[in-house]
Amino acid sequence: MKFLSLFAIVISISSVATAQHKPDTVFFENFNGKTLNRTVWNVEVTGHTVNNEQQAYVDSASVLSQANGLLSIKPVYHPGYVSDMKKQYDFLSGRINTRGKFEFTYGTVSARIKMTGGAGLWPAFWALGEGKWPDCGEIDMMETVGDSSWVSHALHGPGYFGNTPLAHRSFFPKGITVDQWHIYKVEWSADSLIFSVDDKVTYTVTRAMVEHYGRWAYDNPKYIILNFALGGGYPAGVNKVTTPYYGMPQSTVNKIKQGQAQMLVDWVLVTK
Repeated sequence: MKFLSLFAIVISISSVATAQHKPDTVFFENFNGKTLNRTVWNVEVTGHTVNNEQQAYVDSASVLSQANGLLSIKPVYHPGYVSDMKKQYDFLSGRINTRGKFEFTYGTVSARIKMTGGAGLWPAFWALGEGKWPDCGEIDMMETVGDSSWVSHALHGPGYFGNTPLAHRSFFPKGITVDQWHIYKVEWSADSLIFSVDDKVTYTVTRAMVEHYGRWAYDNPKYIILNFALGGGYPAGVNKVTTPYYGMPQSTVNKIKQGQAQMLVDWVLVTK
């Protein structure tokens, strides 16, 4: 009887400890509304274009929409579009962020996403700090440049940016591609960033690894970004395509024209 009582006490203490360590949800977006929740998300409109990307970001339902609990970012072919900065583009796409509306320091951020494959298609799920880049620190939870067999994770900060040494390609198992639903995640603490795909750890970066190249830029608040870029430096560096668009071949252009390129997001979650 005494043994059973002691066992019950141990179980009770264990249950309390588990409950105390259960992460708290500090942000959750399931895109269940008819339109984007503007109290949480900002829609970016192209000003200065970076990385030689081929799209202009616009605030339009033609590229950003919600239906059936999913956010869709769907680039479109729109030759001759002229931005407010008088630059011409042939493609329109979408980019949203939580800057000034939700920012966080440390915790676990994840999203359930599926994307179309195609050379030069460059959707991403990432986080950025306030201030001058790259000093503000950038965390790339997921990027793909169109090769359906892998996604990449990366960090950019002072001394390690652009073609950063702190990057990793995570290859899917045979028969699995970016075209299917996956959960992309990073667990961010004061000493490390642990990336995972479908709850399998794919890349770990420690403070010591970062400080080998430059300052650790991950003790400041970050905001979340979801976007769909087209072409540009990163895709071109992988696929070596220069025509008809930098980093994007005709086959991908055709896919966009046919409305077959899309990034779908089921939810975004931050816990601490």
